[in-house]
Amino acid sequence: MCGRYATYGPVSVSREAREVLERLELDLISEINQRDDHFNIAPTQRALVVTQEDAALHVGVHRWGLIPSWAKDAGIGAKLINARREGIAAKPAFRAAMRRRRCLVPASGYYEWQGEKGHKQPYFVRPPDGSLMVFAGLWESWRDTEDKPLRTYTIITGEPGKVGGDIHDRQPVILAPDAWEDWLFADPDKAVAVLDAANEPDLVFYPVTKAVSSPKNDGPELVEPIELTD
Repeated sequence: MCGRYATYGPVSVSREAREVLERLELDLISEINQRDDHFNIAPTQRALVVTQEDAALHVGVHRWGLIPSWAKDAGIGAKLINARREGIAAKPAFRAAMRRRRCLVPASGYYEWQGEKGHKQPYFVRPPDGSLMVFAGLWESWRDTEDKPLRTYTIITGEPGKVGGDIHDRQPVILAPDAWEDWLFADPDKAVAVLDAANEPDLVFYPVTKAVSSPKNDGPELVEPIELTD
């Protein structure tokens, strides 16, 4: 699963990613660099996502934890921070979003924990060159009892690759730049194929401070490697 992640600048992207962003006229790099850095994004907090609406792309801030439009209250969002890739198109909480409301979730890296309850050690997972990752996501617009809209999102997870599997049995679906446009604009069947074709990119992971376990903490020291002691 993905229960915490980070998005911070300055943003580095591959040449391929830069070309895709230019073709889509998506100024994602500047959007991230101009906003506050976030080193410990937790469920129910707000973070940057890229959405497609009326054939146009938008970069905006949504709340993490998807609330389906039919939900009676917002509490369900805390349970829907992740969406399992397997069978996602048929699941009631996600099938409408899979048809019409897919999004990209930019990230510098994400956290996973290992160990027994009460003694879990956090690890930070990121590309070895520090470049930007993009997770596959879904978004929804939910209205409260006062008819105020609340935009939310979820991160899709799948089976881990070689690196991800060393620390957890699930990981975010990370999309290569050549899949970004199809994920946002393609018909639902092709979107499922995009998920199925996603492969784990080059990743590294290392232990970080346990301070990241509290969502109250948010600073660059959270993503710095530490040495474990026996």
